[in-house]
Amino acid sequence: MPSIHPTAIVESGAVLAEDVEVGPFAFVGPEVALAEGVRIGGHASVIGRTTVGACTRVFPYACLGGEPQIKGFREGATRLEIGRNNVIREHATVHVGSPDGSGCTRVGDDNFIMNAAHVGHDCQIGSHCIVASFCGLAGHVLVEDHAVLGAYTGVHQHARVGESVMAASNAKLSQDAPPFAMVAGDRARLVGVNHVGLNRRNFSQEAKRAVKHAYHIVFHSKLRLEAALERVREELPSSPEVGRLVCFLESSERGFCR
Repeated sequence: MPSIHPTAIVESGAVLAEDVEVGPFAFVGPEVALAEGVRIGGHASVIGRTTVGACTRVFPYACLGGEPQIKGFREGATRLEIGRNNVIREHATVHVGSPDGSGCTRVGDDNFIMNAAHVGHDCQIGSHCIVASFCGLAGHVLVEDHAVLGAYTGVHQHARVGESVMAASNAKLSQDAPPFAMVAGDRARLVGVNHVGLNRRNFSQEAKRAVKHAYHIVFHSKLRLEAALERVREELPSSPEVGRLVCFLESSERGFCR
């Protein structure tokens, strides 16, 4: 049987795995599903059409599954999906999707969302990411795997954060942050390649050299973007990491940090 503190409220209809723990004064809504090993801290709220994956820990006063912060929100079948092995710290907020957006906010696996961070409606966060304290992700933000957002980072709606990006504390991302980049500032500018992030992912020396060379062509050769990307394809055709970088840049709608 789930371990539910006597002061907690778990509404009828909620689905809890056998070993779920719900702490004092926590609230679990009627459309919530909590997988095995989930722990909900005291005073936390999990509401809306929300699923939480196995072994995820939700700390006190976090609020998951609330309505989107948009004017004229209409009730609909929007939802929040949170994967496995996440840590969501105190006072963090993650909202469900919006009817006019994707309809679903998603958080992947093994993410660390620190205290007072906000993940807005329709955001898509990959896996193995860190969202540090007081970060704000507006609606429809995409954060790819292994990204790190420093404290107080703000991300504009519809902006994208590529894989293995390191955003410095207080960065303000109004444009996309390219994969494998370090970005900093208001508005955020490219600082260089995130070599520490690549090392932590155990990228081969060949892969790291390819990414560095691609960055040199795109950002330092003074070629126009189309010509630079064509040159990258010609010189680095066999690098999957460079291929993902090129696809990311080509699909940018807001422009990207330079």
